[in-house]
Amino acid sequence: MMIVFAMAAAVWGIGMAMGAPTRQRWAMVGALMAMVVIIQLVLPDGHPLREATGGDIRVWLLLAALFGIVSAYRVVLRRVREKANSATQQVQSAKFSDSELERYGRHIVLREIGGPGQKALKNAKVLVVGAGGLGSPALQYLAAAGVGTIGVIDDDVVENTNLQRQVIHLDSAIGTPKVQSAADMMRAQNPFVNVQTYHRRLSEEIAKELIDDFDLVLDGTDNFETRYLVNKTCAQLAKPLIAAALSQWEGQISVYDPANGTPCYACVFPNAPDPTLAPSCAEAGVIGPLPGVMGSMMAVEAIKVLTNAGETLKGRMMIFDALYAQSRVIKISANPACSICHPQGAQS
Repeated sequence: MMIVFAMAAAVWGIGMAMGAPTRQRWAMVGALMAMVVIIQLVLPDGHPLREATGGDIRVWLLLAALFGIVSAYRVVLRRVREKANSATQQVQSAKFSDSELERYGRHIVLREIGGPGQKALKNAKVLVVGAGGLGSPALQYLAAAGVGTIGVIDDDVVENTNLQRQVIHLDSAIGTPKVQSAADMMRAQNPFVNVQTYHRRLSEEIAKELIDDFDLVLDGTDNFETRYLVNKTCAQLAKPLIAAALSQWEGQISVYDPANGTPCYACVFPNAPDPTLAPSCAEAGVIGPLPGVMGSMMAVEAIKVLTNAGETLKGRMMIFDALYAQSRVIKISANPACSICHPQGAQS
């Protein structure tokens, strides 16, 4: 039996080292236990492998039953907590405290936002994909603005090389998950916001379920695979998407909302560029404050989308050149042959 326990500990340790979520690690341990039970059932008495794994199936069945009871209890407890948190958030969202009214006073006196706009922010749920250069300022300003629920998904950890531009992370956070570092800073800045963290990479398996739970998505990722996945999922779920990108001294940003007649990201960028033409920040470099400029613009656009204030960048793209202090806005149009937001046109 000690061999099996050692293997379970090794599986758990490997999963932890690879950054696998706790649920996946438990699943791997459960799969190992299932294999042991199968060995006990299939192999005859006295078989070396059966003896090495305990020799008595009753012990493993008892452990499996105990494991199932504990797992079921954890699931029930998590659901009860989620319902309690949801109820608490609904009660909190009903009105502003005196502290909140004072905190958001500069918003409330703005004609374009006012009390109704600030309440819309409080009731909003925004997902930020990536807690790096663009995500850092976007998360900070969304929290400061009073967006009620902020989700952040990122599978990376804080590194020393991040700190030149990813200002939400501190030197003391090196080695910790970026989502946790960002969440700690947001909660310290504004205790009235609810921060939900997802320390994992956004994948096809979870994209729809996750994004469907939010009103608006901000994409600050640094790879095209994730950008196209976020765009496709937002288009399918009719969720507005704010996406920005940058390199060296230049950044760009737009609001993609094909459900309301604007192009999607794939309309403007139907194909990912050759990797040699789009080097990473590590290869090409990036001026430190540039992500702050573009990430702050993402937060501004998010507030405008959520409060219906002013004119957003829907159907337009803003390009900012920090080296020469120039900016320009260009019109972008939907592609009737786009396979993402116009699949019927693409088929014809």
